[in-house]
Amino acid sequence: MTAQDLKNSILQLAVQGKLVPQNPSDEPASELLKRIADERTRRMAEGTLVVDKKHTASPITADDILYDLPENWKWTRFADIVTFSSGKTPQRQNTAYWSNVEYPWVSIADMQADSLTTTTKEQISEAAFEDCFSGKIAPAGTMIMSFKLTIGKVSILGMDAVHNEAIISIYPTAPVGDSRILQKWLFKILPLVAATGNSKNAIKGKTLNAISMSNLMIPVPPLAEQERIVAKLEELLPFVSEYDKTEKRLSALNDEFPDKLRKSILQQAVQGKLTERDPSDEPASELLKRIQTEKAKLITEGKIKKEKALLPIAEDDCPFEIPGTWKWVKFGGIADLCLGKMLDKAKNQGNLHPYLRNVNVRWGFFDFEDILKMRFKDDEEERYSVKYGDLVVCEGGEPGRCAVWTDVSQTFRIQKALHRVRFIGDVDSFYAYRVFEYYASNGYFAKRFTGETIKHLPGEVLKNIAFPLPPIAEQKRIVVRINELLAICDGLKHVR
Repeated sequence: MTAQDLKNSILQLAVQGKLVPQNPSDEPASELLKRIADERTRRMAEGTLVVDKKHTASPITADDILYDLPENWKWTRFADIVTFSSGKTPQRQNTAYWSNVEYPWVSIADMQADSLTTTTKEQISEAAFEDCFSGKIAPAGTMIMSFKLTIGKVSILGMDAVHNEAIISIYPTAPVGDSRILQKWLFKILPLVAATGNSKNAIKGKTLNAISMSNLMIPVPPLAEQERIVAKLEELLPFVSEYDKTEKRLSALNDEFPDKLRKSILQQAVQGKLTERDPSDEPASELLKRIQTEKAKLITEGKIKKEKALLPIAEDDCPFEIPGTWKWVKFGGIADLCLGKMLDKAKNQGNLHPYLRNVNVRWGFFDFEDILKMRFKDDEEERYSVKYGDLVVCEGGEPGRCAVWTDVSQTFRIQKALHRVRFIGDVDSFYAYRVFEYYASNGYFAKRFTGETIKHLPGEVLKNIAFPLPPIAEQKRIVVRINELLAICDGLKHVR
């Protein structure tokens, strides 16, 4: 149960007369309603009370009764016990209305729900006050309620103010002594009662109108019981507020926990703490020797370019400890990296081929919703195409975001905003993807980005990052274990 559900349940008990015991000696509500009717008649005859004709309530029929009330309670219509009026928004185009301001102008956003509204973001001028509000202000202590978009938000004005057209000022028409108690009762129950009104759909939400507000069904207890109920609500609702704070903290923890757990799983994985060592595994040092031999062979055969030497690995490059059978390597030492082709319609030649941009690369998958085509010459096929097992890494946009290409049925090329990473020898692309996912989550990549406003991960930077290389058999075990645990982690996001 949410805090709002709990609050509504308590209010529902209140309006049904089930929150506090009835007292047979209480003056029945019917007597209060008679006094209100007499007071309205007297003030209308004196001319001190003017009731808008649009705010005329319909007689109550048996079909209007929402639920049974205690014997000494009565049902009445909202417009039979209060008068109310909506506000206005002065023309925005008229700068005279919004300069040299003097009067607080309340919007729904300014309203402090179930509390006192003491400040406003905007004020209006004397001209707006006279032209739009005829010089009439709602005095401090007036109850206000929203009836458009957010229905039933109530507050008490803590200062003299005017308000916009989505808010009404509410004035109980009971005699002075009764009016104070009745306002407190209405203040507590209107958020619940307003929700039962005949609302209509608006562009941005629900809305009540003058007729539906006038005909809101109001349960009226005896005055003495109103006071007892309000006192009990003021005793209980602070606990609901505490419950709400606790609920929000718990919700935030629930929202954060799967992501924090995911990061922890990745951290344990790339540090070699997620899987057991197998003594029969060939150490990564031997794997690295084979990779270096294979890379030299490919360079000799002209299949990949010989590039300038990578920087030696410094102690500061390695962000954590790894097992003894693993090896820290420079990323460019175990892969052939290629940045994609620049889009230049005036110069590009060849046949049209679909190509990937950084917007097509998501974490762990490719988005094919908006694929474009670019001209590539035949001799650019090998350099700019992606093949099964290639890791495609964003150079810009969200630098480091990447996915493994696993499609054997389609051939795509890459644009310059992407790195194509093709591993040499036994390096599991999915393991590398998880390392990059961790580097993105812990800020390792971010510390190496270039650019002030638009961030980039240049090829030379990518080649020189430190990469934790396990034995190939352990790489595959790590990938399997990560997938198992992250599936559980993702499932937690849907548990509430």
